[in-house]
Amino acid sequence: QASNNDIWFHTKNIPGSHTILVTEGKEPTETALREAALLAAWHSRGRESSQVPVDYTQVRHVSKPNGAKPGMVIYTTNKTAYVTPDPIEVKAIIQKQ
Repeated sequence: QASNNDIWFHTKNIPGSHTILVTEGKEPTETALREAALLAAWHSRGRESSQVPVDYTQVRHVSKPNGAKPGMVIYTTNKTAYVTPDPIEVKAIIQKQ
């Protein structure tokens, strides 16, 4: 379960999985934000692309409209990170968890 202060990530206009960065109420580091964006890009159809746009915002700003299809959400107050998924870097991120 994500808390309202955790950070939600999803590739912009590219199908894929969302990623949640658990913050425990603390300000996330730039490294943590980048790693979460890389994981979101890796687990999307943008995996083989460079400079994949990944939107992120606090969970409190993500909602599912009534009657929306599974996986469909709307969000506000987001920022966008551009990352290039690298399999070696992604593997290192996953292994340190």
